[in-house]
Amino acid sequence: MYFKNRNILVIGGTGTIGKCIVKHLLKENPKVIKIFSRDEYKQQQLKDELGDRKNLRFIIGDVRDYDCLFKAMREVDFVFHLAAMKQVDTCEYNPYEAVKTNVQGTHNVIEAAIDQNVRKVVFTSSDKAISPTNTYGSTKLLGERLISATEYNRTEDQTVFASVRFGNVMGSRGSVIPLFKEQIKKNKRVTVTDKNMTRFMMTLTQATQLTINALKDAKGGEIFVLKMPVINIGDLADILIEETCKKYHIKSKEVVKEVIGLRPGEKMYEELMTVDEARLAWELPDMYVLPGTETRSYRNAKKASTRTYSSMDESPLNRNELRLLLKKAGLI
Repeated sequence: MYFKNRNILVIGGTGTIGKCIVKHLLKENPKVIKIFSRDEYKQQQLKDELGDRKNLRFIIGDVRDYDCLFKAMREVDFVFHLAAMKQVDTCEYNPYEAVKTNVQGTHNVIEAAIDQNVRKVVFTSSDKAISPTNTYGSTKLLGERLISATEYNRTEDQTVFASVRFGNVMGSRGSVIPLFKEQIKKNKRVTVTDKNMTRFMMTLTQATQLTINALKDAKGGEIFVLKMPVINIGDLADILIEETCKKYHIKSKEVVKEVIGLRPGEKMYEELMTVDEARLAWELPDMYVLPGTETRSYRNAKKASTRTYSSMDESPLNRNELRLLLKKAGLI
């Protein structure tokens, strides 16, 4: 077991992915898991959910505070950095606050990890970091660059850093699926940006496993990109209307689907890898790896084809496939 008797810090550990990672790590009998976040209420909720465990520590803190991170990383082996401002519109109207959390906060994580001799750190990024058109994506791109740049100055025994790129995590807090379901139940109305919009979607289990595998496999400076299905937002809305109405005995004909247009900074499609990145990437059965150095290779990997990995160019799941994916994820 990779994490047995290890000390682990999960920054943003009370979020959707953070909680799932904590639960997975507990199965491997780590010495200590430190759960770091700034939300006291969510920490108490997670304490109640997980029960009284001797190997859990709950730390109130903010990634904007270097001193707090430095103390939290004392004797820590591995760090999962999940904390971020994530809502596109919130970041768009509060850009400097997003910079302080997503950029300065990531810099603080890097510096504290190096100063405390942490073994490995993995940073969670987003498909919105590719060709960014909004503040959120831009700050995540800078976060990736900060993480990857550590490889250029790293000595052999220093901290190893890597990033993972996510698409949309199905059912995560603030994401479109719980939003649509709540709108149907409360208002019998769904606000769809554009029926033809496409997005990469991954399950919570996939996001958790990708992050953990990235930390295990990291050699320094990589970006790990999971291969994931593409969904059409119009199809997603239709399925959620059908299934939610069925579950709560609502007449589907009464539900209005309102097209509201793109929000500030929003795109019709997302990208997970640019054509220039693909020239250097390695392809594995379930993911791509953008290596920290051009000379690095990976077991069972082949060179990736030179193309942009975009939701616009991939065939979306048909409605039956999408419905099945939602059922498997326990979302309908």
